[in-house]
Amino acid sequence: MLRGIQVGVITKLQPVSIHGQVFYDVHYVKTDDEDLIPQMARVGGEDVDAGLHPGDRVKLHILLNQVTRVERDG
Repeated sequence: MLRGIQVGVITKLQPVSIHGQVFYDVHYVKTDDEDLIPQMARVGGEDVDAGLHPGDRVKLHILLNQVTRVERDG
């Protein structure tokens, strides 16, 4: 996908600090995926909505097949 939004459900959200910069490893499954294949994206801390937890439904903003933002759906 070049650019778009997909809906998914978070399965795990792991903060990662790299040289003092906070990122999140966002583990998720896409809701339109019949096989529920787990996926993971590393996203900058400023691009992940605060207060997200496993089980939350989210919008995944995608550019060139990379997740660039994660926000609560709804």
